[in-house]
Amino acid sequence: MNSNIAQDNLLDENESLKVIREMIQVSRRKLENNGILFIVWGWIMFITNLKEFLIDKLIMTYPIHQTIRYLIPTLLILGIIFSIYTAFFKKKQTSSYVGVSLKYMWFSVIAGLFLVNLILFNQLQEPDFTLQNPIFMVLIAIAVVVSGGILRYKLLIAGGIIFALSALVCSYMPLQSQFLVEAIAWLIAFIIPGHMLYKKRDK
Repeated sequence: MNSNIAQDNLLDENESLKVIREMIQVSRRKLENNGILFIVWGWIMFITNLKEFLIDKLIMTYPIHQTIRYLIPTLLILGIIFSIYTAFFKKKQTSSYVGVSLKYMWFSVIAGLFLVNLILFNQLQEPDFTLQNPIFMVLIAIAVVVSGGILRYKLLIAGGIIFALSALVCSYMPLQSQFLVEAIAWLIAFIIPGHMLYKKRDK
């Protein structure tokens, strides 16, 4: 009797592990298909931060300055529209508990960024981007590390750790220098893994 119960429990555990492995594999494939989001936001934030770093260091004509001035908001708006389309309106893909959990986590982090911004403004009564940038980077780094840990992607985990360390480095720097460090962090943590994930989608 006991041996039958033990055998049933073992079968249940094996079945549960199989289901978990299948969910992780489904979420991995979905992330590989949506690696384009890492690429899109990686490049948008890389360009944004690099622009902020170089804007006062380069001599530009007025038309070029105006073009750059409107380029960044345009890229941000297009990035948001594309992300919403990919998350909600793109052709249905097989979903899983893990995939849905990751989506909620990223939406929570984005909401957290807005809340932190409001809290800092309420406490300081004025924007302090020198403090805000590193804090934002830490929240994003946490999301990247958790995503990599859930999906067993060492590249994402490493990227998230580098992003967090970059946030620490930024905390010792003036705002202008932070932009350069953050641009490099987006390149390492988002653009490179994004291209590698997207490349794997057809394999």
